[in-house]
Amino acid sequence: MDNLSLQVTPDHRLVLENAPFPTLSAHCVVIHPRCTGVCGTDLHWYKNGAIGEMVVHDNMIIGHEAAGDIVAVGSAVQGFKVGDRVAIEPQMPCMKCHYCRDGKLNLCLEVAFMGCVDRQGPTPGSLQRFVSHDARFVHKIPDSMTYSQAALVEPVSVGYRGVQRSTIELGKGVVVLGAGPIGLSTLILARAKGATPLVVTDIDDRKLEFAKQLVPEVQIYKVDPKLDEVANATRCRNLFFGNTEYQAPPAVLECTGIASSIITGAYLVRRGGCLTVIGVGKSTVDKFPFMHLSFAEIDVKFVNRYYDTWPAVINLIANKIINVDPMVTHTFPLEQAKKALDTCADPNTLTVKVQIEDNTKVVLPDCYKNVHHL
Repeated sequence: MDNLSLQVTPDHRLVLENAPFPTLSAHCVVIHPRCTGVCGTDLHWYKNGAIGEMVVHDNMIIGHEAAGDIVAVGSAVQGFKVGDRVAIEPQMPCMKCHYCRDGKLNLCLEVAFMGCVDRQGPTPGSLQRFVSHDARFVHKIPDSMTYSQAALVEPVSVGYRGVQRSTIELGKGVVVLGAGPIGLSTLILARAKGATPLVVTDIDDRKLEFAKQLVPEVQIYKVDPKLDEVANATRCRNLFFGNTEYQAPPAVLECTGIASSIITGAYLVRRGGCLTVIGVGKSTVDKFPFMHLSFAEIDVKFVNRYYDTWPAVINLIANKIINVDPMVTHTFPLEQAKKALDTCADPNTLTVKVQIEDNTKVVLPDCYKNVHHL
């Protein structure tokens, strides 16, 4: 049995080749990933070879939105057995620093994150037939949950953390800026929390139409590139909330990371409200309206990944509080993983969430046969 994997190279290519079988440490489990979603992060590694100061210097296996089957269990692991169906939480913090001790696992500076380069170097991702992962960051899923749904727990967790950080209230208005996967996840969570009216903005008609299909009661606003941020914010306010300050939305969640969108959000939100920036963009934002935010006492909050979200998001999906199935627009087998990423990168193709499946019946390699195994 081989360990087929999708890797990015330092010269911005994708290669599909066999990788070494991952080592099974005492506190880890080996998982056969059955489904992995493609994230914008994967495209950054592929097309740019870097994210900020993190640079791909050697071939790296990508992928981190994953779910699958446990096929081997480390000697010190408790609570898991071979055959368990699981969703993978891709971050593995050090569990020793003051952030980890304080429960803020997403702020750990020594975190290892699947399919990414970090301070520890590259951590192999889930786009391989066998992956080893710290059992503390693996979560069982109910029999009723599909691998596809379980793989969506990761992007939905980003939106979940944003909704946690925001000030969404029952019966109060919310605007979500950006109708990509994170924006759509945030939108369905805001609805689940009882926000109304709901508005989503984007520059792409296709994405707005998709958002309307996913959440029929949402109002859609197409950003006019001919208008500046203040004009777009004012127009959106007047169209969907009214022309008084009291009617303005008290919560705005920005899901693109684009400077113009962040600034628009600053003028959209009500005085005393909360602008939550979930999107990831450039290291600095020009024309950030500091004094407007200051005089209006608008809280600006940011989101870095998530922590302790998997159990809650699994419950929301499994108990049908939110419906994530329509977000999956394309599915490819592992053998066509390169095509999956190229499809995501194609601006002429509307993709919301592309997933890569591996339904191969695995034969456990000899290196795992002296541990708990199939």
